Amino acid sequence: MWLGLTAIGLSALVAARAEVIGIEVLERSSFATGMKFGGAGAYEKIRGVAKFSLDPNAAANQRIVDLKLAPRDTGGRVTFESAFILLRPVKAQNSSLVYDVNNRGGIGILGQMDGASPANNDPTTVADAGDGFLMRHGFTLLFSAWTWDVAPPQPGVKPLVFPPLVAHLPDGTPITGLVENEFIVNTPQDVTVYAGMRGLTYEPATPNDPAAILTARSRPNDARVPIDRAAWHFVAPDQPGGPGRVQLDGGFQPGTLYELIYTAKDPHVTGAGLAGIRDLLAYFRDHPFEGAPVPRKVLIFGISQSGRVIGRMLHDGLNVDETGRLAFDGAYMQVPGAGGSAGFNSRFAQPTRHPSRLEEHDYPSDAFPFTSTTSRDPVTGEAGSILDRARDAHGNLPKLIIANTSTEFWNRDASLIATTPDGRADVAPAANVRIYALMGAQHYVGRSHTRDPYVNCVSTTDHYLAMRALLVALDRWTHEAAAPPASAYPSLHGGTLMSVDAYRAAFPRGIGVSPPDENLREPRLDFGPRFASEGIADHVPPAPGRPFETRVPGPDADGNDRGGVRLIELQVPLGTHTGWNQRAPKTGFAWATARFDGSFVPFARTETERRSSNDPRPSIESRYPTRDAFIAKLQLAAKRQVTAGFLLPEDVERAISENLALYDRVMAHAPEDQSCRYLFAD
Repeated sequence: MWLGLTAIGLSALVAARAEVIGIEVLERSSFATGMKFGGAGAYEKIRGVAKFSLDPNAAANQRIVDLKLAPRDTGGRVTFESAFILLRPVKAQNSSLVYDVNNRGGIGILGQMDGASPANNDPTTVADAGDGFLMRHGFTLLFSAWTWDVAPPQPGVKPLVFPPLVAHLPDGTPITGLVENEFIVNTPQDVTVYAGMRGLTYEPATPNDPAAILTARSRPNDARVPIDRAAWHFVAPDQPGGPGRVQLDGGFQPGTLYELIYTAKDPHVTGAGLAGIRDLLAYFRDHPFEGAPVPRKVLIFGISQSGRVIGRMLHDGLNVDETGRLAFDGAYMQVPGAGGSAGFNSRFAQPTRHPSRLEEHDYPSDAFPFTSTTSRDPVTGEAGSILDRARDAHGNLPKLIIANTSTEFWNRDASLIATTPDGRADVAPAANVRIYALMGAQHYVGRSHTRDPYVNCVSTTDHYLAMRALLVALDRWTHEAAAPPASAYPSLHGGTLMSVDAYRAAFPRGIGVSPPDENLREPRLDFGPRFASEGIADHVPPAPGRPFETRVPGPDADGNDRGGVRLIELQVPLGTHTGWNQRAPKTGFAWATARFDGSFVPFARTETERRSSNDPRPSIESRYPTRDAFIAKLQLAAKRQVTAGFLLPEDVERAISENLALYDRVMAHAPEDQSCRYLFAD
């Protein structure tokens, strides 16, 4: 229910042009107890609710699936609301606004850019500011709710959850349809959740649906084997509002992909959440707010799922508001893999789902087109780019940065954003796009102290410092027209992008790890004749077609990836950093790769140790005769990174100290100790 003006004394309902028709301020307080962040000064936090109104007949809204079937007000418009949080300088002059697309309800940018995720998802304290990077640079930060499928949080946690709009047939009849839920277990379990990662799903329209089908198979391409309906049943959530569960006689076992299909009802208009992002940014673009001027530029930032949300907005033209203007000037998509142009805007969409080497291949996440300039799918004959609908009324496009790590080439089809779908030719990015591959890094900076549930220790490469530099570069690109670093990613022409077979042949042997047999090659999926035009799946599960041909970065003699942005850890290596890690055999999926993690295998400390283990890689001793020699090489590498634009001068000391600390820990670590704790300071 819309909160009226009397809800809180601070509340202020602001009449607005365009599609935000009201803003209510619920809280306005000092952030970080008034701490001053360099020249930007002190920050404040504003928490509120925005109310939206969409015209279902407007051209800008035509691609929002089921919007015309959502409830309407007396004026024929679709209205909804979204909670938001704003962090901004108290003296917000000439500040760029950065919108962080939340990930499963959680704020992401503060953890990766500033080094501290806010406690309870509620940025308030000095600790929540981390090292204050975003604040020192004067960015205004905006967060809001866009998705509904967020599992209930722990007590005290405040996720940003979008109240869903429910679509009905024109006569008010509920809409029904089949819903697919694929899940696995890492240990034997009698009862398990079948929703996606930390998410919710659509529950059966009929309690304990007798027509529901549960199947089992060992690998994604294997035939599904039905499980006797009498052997399993639905179980209530373990907490109110949580995801449903299912119980199987004899229990669920590792090594099996389970799939549960049943009829659900009341699909949510998930695409309205993307329009809410668009219109909230358009509102702040045009309106002075609570005593502050409009921002210098409007940027949008997303990590993983959130980066794929941006890709879907661009694909559907939901970056252009109803007045024909760009809602944001620049976008930064971090680790989106192939871009996510197929997810987030279909009937019965489950936004938390996405394919990996192991699971969820049948969800609409990776689909043609993938590139920012036109390419052609040789299988279907279709031609297009992700930006075909992203231009404003005057033909303008936002500036766009897409950055993946090595892991996305193995697990998320990342090569497709710069190659043809058959993997045979490079496709150059558009002039408004920069593509970066952060080599040797994994989906997030490694932090696991144990190998479980994987085979190898995780990669230690810190790509967050490069992300900081790229965000600053995007800001300058939009308001100063200062070109960011040239695109840097592996390519077929350069010989740095290759098949997995070629990678395995080139990877050094005898270092204690062996590369996987395959990377993710997502199949073309046929959801039926209405899916492309209406977002309605008639085939559940979809019929799989020929896979897209994906490639991986080629290794050097040490096993470290070539091409792309070679971070300091690869320029002055202490070991092999890969984008892949394998699942431990006890999980039942020893053939599969970890979903988000890479591997790190240190070099031998001395030549004596190297010869003893028959390691073909030169030892640390032979590379860096002394600790001071290692420091000198670190300093040169950091200087090169600053010159190249992938490291800010303010971060040089941190980059050197992190790598030096790892050197000290590796040199103090006995090789017979197979734990991973030594890799991390904590």
